[in-house]
Amino acid sequence: MSFGEVYDRVLREYPDILTVEEISQALGISTKTGYRLLRENKIEHLKVGRSYRIPKAHLLAYLRLDVKIASRP
Repeated sequence: MSFGEVYDRVLREYPDILTVEEISQALGISTKTGYRLLRENKIEHLKVGRSYRIPKAHLLAYLRLDVKIASRP
């Protein structure tokens, strides 16, 4: 499946910054599995207070859809 197909079918409706619940829904996994992916640093994320925020580009990178992400300073 190409980037355009995945983006159109799954991710277009989601905001640019996702919650664990949103990535879990998009990937078709449980939130428990979503949290595990974040804890294991398989999906790059930000922690804001006690909650996680996942930029959509990082979810696409996890899916290996050839998305270039600027490195952090």
